[in-house]
Amino acid sequence: MNEIQTAKQTVVEICQKLIQKGILMGTGGNVSVRVVGQKAFAITPSNYDYAKMTVDDICVLGWDMSTIEGKRKPSVESSMHAAIYEHRLDTNCVIHTHQVYASALALTHTPIPALYDEQVKFLGKSVEIVDYAPSGTPFLKNNVFKALGNHANAYILQNHGALLLGPDPDRTIFNVQLLEKCAVTYILALCTEKKVRKVPAAFREIAFAMLRKDEKKAEDLNRIK
Repeated sequence: MNEIQTAKQTVVEICQKLIQKGILMGTGGNVSVRVVGQKAFAITPSNYDYAKMTVDDICVLGWDMSTIEGKRKPSVESSMHAAIYEHRLDTNCVIHTHQVYASALALTHTPIPALYDEQVKFLGKSVEIVDYAPSGTPFLKNNVFKALGNHANAYILQNHGALLLGPDPDRTIFNVQLLEKCAVTYILALCTEKKVRKVPAAFREIAFAMLRKDEKKAEDLNRIK
């Protein structure tokens, strides 16, 4: 199996896992995987039921949005995924979801501060809000691009949903679940109207340094390829 077929198969497997976890439903969201050694990525098609999706339904695009493989129309968010792969060499998988609790924070424009060591180690110092822009537009792609410089692996898209990055599919799926844990516990904590305490700054820096170390390893591997 060549690298393109491997990437397509991996996208389908990710979708199946996320369906089982109740995170992907119907046609909402999108999933992509970097094609190893190429300026290309495999991504889910537009408006197609994940439960019916097969390897033949997956689209493969270049970073310039040229079609390499695929008969179906690629996700309308494809340009956003392309920008991430081109500018974040540590990222090999991108998952965009409409998961419930993170999406609730998207409606109130509420970023998630550093609540847990685990959160900082895998998602970043905070989960920031990406300003609103219509789905599938260059405006949304540009807003996401501006946010990528903080080296986080989780973002909340205003009035839209969540965006997760990772060095491999398993870690990215883990990040999806970790974000939802952080979102639901933060919402519950806010409901108490008591002060929500963050991880102390010194420990945040230690945890974030671990994340950056992992990211740099992935960056180096993708540069070699």
